[in-house]
Amino acid sequence: MKLLKAMREHPGGVTFSDAKKVAEHFFGAGRQTGGSHVVFRMPWAGDPRINLQNDKGEAKAYQVPTHSGS
Repeated sequence: MKLLKAMREHPGGVTFSDAKKVAEHFFGAGRQTGGSHVVFRMPWAGDPRINLQNDKGEAKAYQVPTHSGS
């Protein structure tokens, strides 16, 4: 996925909409209750979550995936 590669290379310049798009691709629709956060449930043991925050149209850099992973 080109978008994910770009996010890994430049995590400080990722738009919130792009981060949300990638999370929706992998985990389905997130839950947003009117604030700036969208929470995604993951299908792994322990019920981990991804919490994305909209910061004036950009994703918080510490919430963008940067590891090489699989």
